[in-house]
Amino acid sequence: MEEAKGVLKHTVLLKFKDGTPLDQIDQLIKGCVNLSNLIPTVKAFHWGKDVRVENPHQDFTHLFEYTFESAEGLAEYMAHPAHVELATVIQPYWEKLTVFNYRPSTVHSETKE
Repeated sequence: MEEAKGVLKHTVLLKFKDGTPLDQIDQLIKGCVNLSNLIPTVKAFHWGKDVRVENPHQDFTHLFEYTFESAEGLAEYMAHPAHVELATVIQPYWEKLTVFNYRPSTVHSETKE
């Protein structure tokens, strides 16, 4: 296995509070999406809703993943006024939140003949 050089993933698992209006959730998601347009150090962004029907892990409902070229890029993102503002806006609406930052590893498999 080979650890990615420089590349860093910032992953947020979130559960919105029960009763949060769907239009409010949509606006908050749009805010997360918009960070990837406002902050130049974000190189890629993905998000999604949990689609499992069996044993949902700790009831997290949404995942947001930002990709950076370096730890410095992540630090710039964390300190950026747009991120700080969104974190303040979203905080009253989440019940649970966890963050996991990692460097992805690449696994090369042998070609089967």
